[in-house]
Amino acid sequence: MNRHIKKAFTLIEVIISVIILSTSIIIVLKIHSQTREDIEYIVKRNKYALQDSLFVSRDAFKFHKETKSAYDILSNKFRIDNLESRDILKNINRTIFIPEPYRTRHIDAENMPDAIIEEIKMKDKFSSYYFHFNINSI
Repeated sequence: MNRHIKKAFTLIEVIISVIILSTSIIIVLKIHSQTREDIEYIVKRNKYALQDSLFVSRDAFKFHKETKSAYDILSNKFRIDNLESRDILKNINRTIFIPEPYRTRHIDAENMPDAIIEEIKMKDKFSSYYFHFNINSI
């Protein structure tokens, strides 16, 4: 009589294993989704940082609290004849803030350089801060 009894999983064991497997899959999918969102953020942030390089010239210091396109900044330095390039540059906009420059003066030390630190703040979806350092004397 014992020979005909087959060894198998009980219904409870199957349900518990399905619950454990489902929970594991949900956790993995959630981690994957969060990682994907982080990667998309980093890619967009890097794109904006690359575009910001169009705005960090000395000409940007003239535009405090103004929204300017990359074309507005670059058109004085470069002749842009290609209409497609011109349209792309006109669509890249940043609001520029120029705080007061900071001057370093070291009264105590004779050999310390005198410098002026100027900051450019760009406001948009991703805010950025860039600095110009002018060392006057060493």
